[in-house]
Amino acid sequence: MRQHDVQELNRILFSALETSLVGTSGHDLIYRLYHGTIVNQIVCKECKNVSERQEDFLDLTVAVKNVSGLEDALWNMYVEEEVFDCDNLYHCGTCDRLVKAAKSAKLRKLPPFLTVSLLRFNFDFVKCERYKETSCYTFPLRINLKPFCEQSELDDLEYIYDLFSVIIHKGGCYGGHYHVYIKDVDHLGNWQFQEEKSKPDVNLKDLQSEEEIDHPLMILKAILLEEENNLIPVDQLGQKLLKKIGISWNKKYRKQHGPLRKFLQLHSQIFLLSSDESTVRLLKNSSLQAESDFQRNDQQIFKMLPPESPGLNNSISCPHWFDINDSKVQPIREKDIEQQFQGKESAYMLFYRKSQLQRPPEARANPRYGVPCHLLNEMDAANIELQTKRAECDSANNTFELHLHLGPQYHFFNGALHPVVSQTESVWDLTFDKRKTLGDLRQSIFQLLEFWEGDMVLSVAKLVPAGLHIYQSLGGDELTLCETEIADGEDIFVWNGVEVGGVHIQTGIDCEPLLLNVLHLDTSSDGEKCCQVIESPHVFPANAEVGTVLTALAIPAGVIFINSAGCPGGEGWTAIPKEDMRKTFREQGLRNGSSILIQDSHDDNSLLTKEEKWVTSMNEIDWLHVKNLCQLESEEKQVKISATVNTMVFDIRIKAIKELKLMKELADNSCLRPIDRNGKLLCPVPDSYTLKEAELKMGSSLGLCLGKAPSSSQLFLFFAMGSDVQPGTEMEIVVEETISVRDCLKLMLKKSGLQDSFIGDAWHLRKMDWCYEAGEPLCEEDATLKELLICSGDTLLLIEGQLPPLGFLKVPIWWYQLQGPSGHWESHQDQTNCTSSWGRVWRATSSQGASGNEPAQVSLLYLGDIEISEDATLAELKSQAMTLPPFLEFGVPSPAHLRAWTVERKRPGRLLRTDRQPLREYKLGRRIEICLEPLQKGENLGPQDVLLRTQVRIPGERTYAPALDLVWNAAQGGTAGSLRQRVADFYRLPVEKIEIAKYFPEKFEWLPISSWNQQITKRKKKKKQDYLQGAPYYLKDGDTIGVKNLLIDDDDDFSTIRDDTGKEKQKQRALGRRKSQEALHEQSSYILSSAETPARPRAPETSLSIHVGSFR
Repeated sequence: MRQHDVQELNRILFSALETSLVGTSGHDLIYRLYHGTIVNQIVCKECKNVSERQEDFLDLTVAVKNVSGLEDALWNMYVEEEVFDCDNLYHCGTCDRLVKAAKSAKLRKLPPFLTVSLLRFNFDFVKCERYKETSCYTFPLRINLKPFCEQSELDDLEYIYDLFSVIIHKGGCYGGHYHVYIKDVDHLGNWQFQEEKSKPDVNLKDLQSEEEIDHPLMILKAILLEEENNLIPVDQLGQKLLKKIGISWNKKYRKQHGPLRKFLQLHSQIFLLSSDESTVRLLKNSSLQAESDFQRNDQQIFKMLPPESPGLNNSISCPHWFDINDSKVQPIREKDIEQQFQGKESAYMLFYRKSQLQRPPEARANPRYGVPCHLLNEMDAANIELQTKRAECDSANNTFELHLHLGPQYHFFNGALHPVVSQTESVWDLTFDKRKTLGDLRQSIFQLLEFWEGDMVLSVAKLVPAGLHIYQSLGGDELTLCETEIADGEDIFVWNGVEVGGVHIQTGIDCEPLLLNVLHLDTSSDGEKCCQVIESPHVFPANAEVGTVLTALAIPAGVIFINSAGCPGGEGWTAIPKEDMRKTFREQGLRNGSSILIQDSHDDNSLLTKEEKWVTSMNEIDWLHVKNLCQLESEEKQVKISATVNTMVFDIRIKAIKELKLMKELADNSCLRPIDRNGKLLCPVPDSYTLKEAELKMGSSLGLCLGKAPSSSQLFLFFAMGSDVQPGTEMEIVVEETISVRDCLKLMLKKSGLQDSFIGDAWHLRKMDWCYEAGEPLCEEDATLKELLICSGDTLLLIEGQLPPLGFLKVPIWWYQLQGPSGHWESHQDQTNCTSSWGRVWRATSSQGASGNEPAQVSLLYLGDIEISEDATLAELKSQAMTLPPFLEFGVPSPAHLRAWTVERKRPGRLLRTDRQPLREYKLGRRIEICLEPLQKGENLGPQDVLLRTQVRIPGERTYAPALDLVWNAAQGGTAGSLRQRVADFYRLPVEKIEIAKYFPEKFEWLPISSWNQQITKRKKKKKQDYLQGAPYYLKDGDTIGVKNLLIDDDDDFSTIRDDTGKEKQKQRALGRRKSQEALHEQSSYILSSAETPARPRAPETSLSIHVGSFR
């Protein structure tokens, strides 16, 4: 739905009405009702010649800025003259020279209905922004337009107009809401205030005194009169006002009267501000006079009010006004219109009518007067339909659902009511009118339950964690369901009010069943206490004594601890004193889900004391799973060790050796290593660490392995051969942190069986990055691992090949040429076949376009490596690459005919431009690889030029024509409209007859690029252009752009058959990865399979999306 300014909407409405009335008797209705004329005259001061021009209008537009009201604005427009003199003379046609003249405008013809638009919105040329004029702008209820019209013989009553409607705008210049005040000329509405019903008699003196007390002028004067010398700081005046009336100035008066200091300045005849406006004084000479003037004005205002509610027979003195605001209509008084003179909610359009236009008496309170019969019939039919819908809506709003729980189908078990068979058969859903009485509900249930015998009691019940509990019985059959405060979806228990299944039922909130988690030490089969804590749910009435827990667990004596983690400021377990054992569960603050820990008073093996420290949280009472990985025979393969966050790793290891029944000698030659969820052994944990220092979570798994844990000065490292490393295939080594990179490389080669390969420095080390790929090389071979910030658990990669000298790059060179569907090489204009016998080929789907019928695959052919200085230019790199033997078969004439790309993820990535720029300035890094693309002719791309591959879609075949390179200058805006215009000019097509889309090869998807997806920001309300190099397109060099000619192709789809095949393969690969992950998870789940307690549930996962913009 399109939104309009109300003035624009008014003109569109007039135009639509005129169009719809063409050819009818009312074709000139708008003209007769709203048309008027203005005459502009210029009178020559010399010859008195009058030059005039007549203008038509349907509404008058008047200024608001620097104008006090409507009459003032009309005076400036139609009474005051503009004089042409001095340097601004008028050329008179009669005198044929520049002369003095006067220009004026008058209203020549007045319409029966006059529409006035107020120019509330202006533009601030200093701040360069729009703003709304909220200053005071008065307009009369009755206006005489004769002073603004040409002199005529018409009666004076012809110029008298009465206000009958005001359109009000609430908000600012960038948005808001309209509502309207309308005068009820025919008295069709019910004009009565709610306060008039409750207070029919209002004392005029009381109203006047209340109005005076509420006026800020009187309040401020009263405050100053109480001060010494009638002097007070302005800041303290605001505080005194807050104390006196209980509300601040800004909240009560700022909207109507402005800031406090501005109000004091406007009333300078009463208040005197100091030069720095910090203090204010009450002027004694003028205070009495100002006060009397104020009271006299108030009395005049109240004399204008009618002494009683207006009747239907006096429409002029007591008009009826209504405020229509969307679907809400409410009466207003005539004086309320004055509130719309100023502020953010102020008058925007005024509607006047000639006072002589009087409706006939029979139209009073008769909405059917003058309406044709066929329209009355349609109106009656619409009213009948509306009444039917209202009845349906009323029925829907006054009915609710009740869930009836039938007593004979319940039994009392474990402290609460539970269904005998199932919840479905025991609960009946009943839809009932909430305006009916409780007796009606009881009678309806009697009719439904024909088998019921005896008394029927209806009680409000609720489902609690323990089951169903009855709270209160409903009484008073004469009360409606609304009066009984029964809510929608309420559970109603139907029973005899005494017992259920032969068991007496206690009701009320006092005996509400509580489901508590009770923890206590387990008892073995021989009666001995185990070191394992078990947790079991128990139900107790809320009004039962806490000591009943010991009776329920058959513990003769013990100590009860309650978990106070929910209490503010306290966290942990608190013991209940013996004198509080007779208190109820509710008095102790327990609720559903609370935990209770029972400690037998005769048991010395307490879980709450350990190393003379209190366990402060239940989360610290947990276990670790230790698996035997020492390759030694043992009766147990895995044990569960109880621990806290302060337990030492050494204690856990010794306890695990004992419980696994292994040799004591392992105490000096073993260590604990964490096991991740994939079953991989991580770095050993030092014995001197606590679980908190080792960052081990409760419930995690550890492996007991042979060998000592590294000391504080040693590093435990993983290492592997090559850059393509599979998880779990790494080797391990322990080295000193002060060892050099060269010595560390020798140790790793020796452990790998390649100690002879170090001759000639044929290997180097790289650190594996967070993407599980080979990172930057460790170039400083004499530096220590500690200096290079190598930590325990890091993975180093042994890479074959010698590192280039410092300041040099070893760059692999690849050959990149667009490949057609048949798989042979081809250039943009001609095709050149070549052999690939000298190198390996990478093939991957790329964002670069192809010259075939579809976005084809990218193949990179390896040519060799070059060693070049970082200070060399891009042109020198191309020249050195042309010296490689395979280049001789391509016949490239010069480096200018080569385009250079970086290789990223086995496909062309960033385009390198500016041949004279040093390689160091490209920030390529030491792992850079370059691919070179042949060109038919040289090119010179600017920094804002974007190189795109464009392909025109072939209609009806779901394929594309060969790709063509297009250079788009993004400096002109980088918007969708700019790109569409460039593509249209390139293919010589009308811009409105093309559609373009970007191809995403990783997803096999096309994203249409539209120039109409502009958004309006909420704060600044300015248009935000669709910048294509940002989200969601991220347009960059080499992207494929599909072009569709709408003159011959009206298909909405951009995809190809190859895209469908690629998506299907992606689904299959994703399904295969999911199955492999599930298999791996099942394979590694044996670590926790023998645990006696269920595994902790994992926290919900949240997807994370990271977008990296172009920094070129």
